[in-house]
Amino acid sequence: MDKKTGNPLATAPVPRLMVKFAVPSIVAMLVGALYNIVDQLFIGQTVGPLGNAATNIAFPLSTMCLSLALMFGIGGASSFNLAMGKGEREDAPYYVGNSAAMLALCGVVLSVITLLFLTPLLKLFGSSDNILPYAEEYVSITAFGFPLLILTAGGGHLIRADGNPRMTMICNLTGAGINMVLDAVFMLGFGWGMAGAAIATVIGQTCSSAIVIIYIIHYKTVKLEKKHFFIKKKYTLRAASIGTASFINQIAMMIVMIVINNSLAHYGALSPYGTDIPIACAGIVMKVNQVIFSVVIGIAQGTQPIESFNYGARNYRRVKDAYRYAVIAGVSVSILAFIAFQAIPDRILALFGTGSKEYFEFGTRYFRIFLFFTWLNALQPITSTFFTSIGKPVRGVILSLTRQIIFFLPLLLILPRYFGIDGVVYTGPVSDVLSAIAAVVMAAMEFKEINRREALNG
Repeated sequence: MDKKTGNPLATAPVPRLMVKFAVPSIVAMLVGALYNIVDQLFIGQTVGPLGNAATNIAFPLSTMCLSLALMFGIGGASSFNLAMGKGEREDAPYYVGNSAAMLALCGVVLSVITLLFLTPLLKLFGSSDNILPYAEEYVSITAFGFPLLILTAGGGHLIRADGNPRMTMICNLTGAGINMVLDAVFMLGFGWGMAGAAIATVIGQTCSSAIVIIYIIHYKTVKLEKKHFFIKKKYTLRAASIGTASFINQIAMMIVMIVINNSLAHYGALSPYGTDIPIACAGIVMKVNQVIFSVVIGIAQGTQPIESFNYGARNYRRVKDAYRYAVIAGVSVSILAFIAFQAIPDRILALFGTGSKEYFEFGTRYFRIFLFFTWLNALQPITSTFFTSIGKPVRGVILSLTRQIIFFLPLLLILPRYFGIDGVVYTGPVSDVLSAIAAVVMAAMEFKEINRREALNG
């Protein structure tokens, strides 16, 4: 069957395919993370800790954008590759067209909701009175870019499914480069503060989304016609169901961020650090960790076309190889991150501007304790993406829920009651260990079934 398809996903060496798909995917994910990091760096240097805290308050909205992008981006890409692997060439284009249409529609809806309920949402996310003006100024502008952000992030997966991960990388690099240059011009040159960071971000997203639109119109693997972009329940629900695991993982992260912000504000007020310092430090730690997590997610997403196509074609050995290489790469990166977080947390914090003695004291502790088991964090997203890639979204959803909802959230509500703000800090490592165990158990069960199928196929 492999030889008949002639598709490199079925015949090329898995390590070579991993490099081809994972490296551009990693770059694309890193660039997405850098949108937030670059803003935070410039804001920290020009506005200060309250500006950094404001971006942390606004971060749940960015996470919501990413969740929608992953639902129809990964969902559409996986559905497309599975359909192509099974030889269903008539259905395959609809997954791409319908997913692209849903990405744009979801962006518009989220933008409108955010602008209508801006202040109540920011207060819900944990904003204090000191932080609120900065957050309102920032989000009132970035909200107009939500459709562009969602289309860019989700469309990148559809482009990768077309066998062109390099274009996904170029798309994201273009937007990030423009964002970085304009951040310097608007904030350092013009002194526009939070508004400058927001405007730079939206302009960068505009350029990236334009590249995505042009590419999808000229899709290569299959010809996309106007009819493929009219939303049909059959294809939209299939793509959404497969992308649900990634969607829920991001939604869970958003919920946890909201609860963390409110917990830090409440228990911080009862500590020597006050309300604003813990929120500002947690935002920096979270976004720095997101850079590392983006590498891991990029590795996982780079395996998606390999796993999806070969699972559909019943080439189970290649499916197992792709997963194994992803785990080795992801854990290796996470170990390097762990070393950096333990060795130089104060230097990392200093990149984001100056602060009081208490600011650096809390930030250093948060880095070292909250991310103590970051070297295990690769297992959960790689395994969750694996389940999505092979068309088993329910298992992916369950695994996605383990760290954020099943383990993290209950611990976040319980531990601070007994240990104050330290309870928030120690919630991270405990939930990381538990979610890693769940990932190992679920992966072992799935590969036992795959081995059985492989034996039956001879």
